[in-house]
Amino acid sequence: MNLPNKLTLLRVVLVPVFMVFMMFDSLWAKLAGLLVFIAASLTDMLDGKIARSRGLVTTFGKFADPLADKMLTTAAFLVFMEKGIIGAWPIFIVLAREFAVSGIRLAAAADGTVIAASFWGKFKTVTQMISIIAGILLMCIELIPTDVANMITALLIWLSVLFTIISGVEYVLKNRKLLTFK
Repeated sequence: MNLPNKLTLLRVVLVPVFMVFMMFDSLWAKLAGLLVFIAASLTDMLDGKIARSRGLVTTFGKFADPLADKMLTTAAFLVFMEKGIIGAWPIFIVLAREFAVSGIRLAAAADGTVIAASFWGKFKTVTQMISIIAGILLMCIELIPTDVANMITALLIWLSVLFTIISGVEYVLKNRKLLTFK
């Protein structure tokens, strides 16, 4: 197994570690959760750069990397929902997009085609990760009233949901030939 794929698997392993820290209400636990989330997010950036620069792009990586991203961001959104910061709708929209894109990727794989992440798909992931990091930071800043911090976090997440929708529409339009019914 090459280094980029190991980094992807590390991101998967860090997801439950992140969630455990975020379940505690203490400042140190939130900061630890933030650090774990940032470390996991950095593995996303590193694995792709290393794979492309060293010619280590694999079919496994093309499938596992987006899956690891989905696990990480979904875990964070679930934490925000459990804490009452966001409702179920943004999570539903994100998951619906992820299932749709995964279905398109599976249909393409059946024809021997691998669909790599697009610009909008990558941008969606970056905006989700930034909104999550900002949201956790806002949880840690005790000078900002909780209601205000939660409202800012929810707005950032909804902004990332907008890019989630845009990237989902792009994947469907680009790959509509795979969606024909015979």
